[in-house]
Amino acid sequence: MAANPELAAARQEIGIAQGARRQAGRVPNPQLSYEMEDTRRSTSTTTVTLSQSLELGGKRGARIDVASHGQSVAQLELERQVANLRAEVIQAFYAARRAQTGVELAKQSQALTQRGLRVVEGRVHAGKSSPVEATRAQVQLAEATLQVRRAETEQATAYQQLAQVIGSPLSAVERLDSPDLSPGLPPAVETLLANLEHTTELRQAVAQIDESDAALGLEKAQRIPDLTVSVGSQYDRAAREQVSVVGLSMALPLFDRNQGNILSAARRADQARDRRNAVELRLRAETQVAVQQWSTAMQEVQTYDKTILPSAQRAVETATRGFEMGKFGFIEVLDAQRTLIAARGQYLDSLAAATAARAQVERLYGDIGSALGAR
Repeated sequence: MAANPELAAARQEIGIAQGARRQAGRVPNPQLSYEMEDTRRSTSTTTVTLSQSLELGGKRGARIDVASHGQSVAQLELERQVANLRAEVIQAFYAARRAQTGVELAKQSQALTQRGLRVVEGRVHAGKSSPVEATRAQVQLAEATLQVRRAETEQATAYQQLAQVIGSPLSAVERLDSPDLSPGLPPAVETLLANLEHTTELRQAVAQIDESDAALGLEKAQRIPDLTVSVGSQYDRAAREQVSVVGLSMALPLFDRNQGNILSAARRADQARDRRNAVELRLRAETQVAVQQWSTAMQEVQTYDKTILPSAQRAVETATRGFEMGKFGFIEVLDAQRTLIAARGQYLDSLAAATAARAQVERLYGDIGSALGAR
C-alpha cells in the first residue's frame, strides 16, 4: 500500500479536492479604480473608488457544498483504488505461488519420466523390451524437460508481476511460502448482497448523486445577480472641492437567467441517479457470477485433491511396477504419466479460476477475510 505508485497518485486526489474546497470558500477580491476627467492639471477631476462584489443567493455556500461532496468522492475513489490494489496483490501472489508449484510439479514429472527411461533401458538391455519403447521414453523425457523450462519462465514472469503490483522495480522474490494454494471457500452470496450498500462503488455512486445535486443548487444560485458596492472620493481641482462617492450596481437578469446551465445540471443529476441504479445491478450480477465461479472452481479443486490426483499418481506407480514385472507395455506407463501431468495442469487451472473469482469479490467488497473465517 505504501510503495505502489498508482495508489500514491490516487492519494494526490485528496489534496486536489482539499484545494478545491479551500478555494470554494474564498470571497471575491475588492477592486480599486482611479479615474481622471479633463487631463489639464488645473481643471481636472479625479475619482478614486473601492468596489466590492457581494455574492447573493447563497453562491458561496453552494460552491462549498459542491467542493465538500467532491472531497467525499475523492476519498471513496481512493478506497476503491485500495480495494483494486488488494485484489491485484492477492491475484498476483497466488499466481506466483501457482507458478512456483508448477515448477515443482514439472520437476516431479521430469523425475517420473527419468525413472521410466531407466526402467525401459534396463529391460531393453535385458532383451525384454523393444528399443522403440526406449525412444518413446526419451521423447517423453525431452517433453518433460521442456515443461520444466517453460514452468521456470512462467515463475520468473509471475514473480516480476508480483513485484510490479507491490511497487518494486525489480523482483526480489526467491520463494513464496503459503499454507496451501487454495483461496478458501467463498462466502454465501446472500451475505455479500446484504452488504451491497456498503461497497465502495455503490457509496461512490451515491456520493456522485449528492455532488450533482449540489452542482444543481449552485447553478440555481447563479440566477441571482451579485451586488457590487463601491465607495470613493472625488476631487475637483477647478472648484477645489472634494466629495464622497457611493455606488451600487447589479446586472439585470432580463435575458440570461442561467437557464441552460440549470437544465444541464438537472440532467446530470438524473444521470447520476441512473448510473447509481446501473452500478447496483452490475454489482449484484458480478457478485453472483463471481461467487458461482469461485464455488465451482473450489469443487473442482477438491475433486482433484481427493480423487483425481491421488488416483492418477497410483496409476503411474501401478503401471511402472507392472512394466518392470513385464505385465504391461510401456505405452500404459506413458498414458499414465501423461494423465497425471495433464491432471496437475488442470488442477492449477482450477486454482487460478478460484483465485480470480476471489480477487473479483475482494475488488467489489474489500477485505473479506472475516467472512471467509466465518465459513
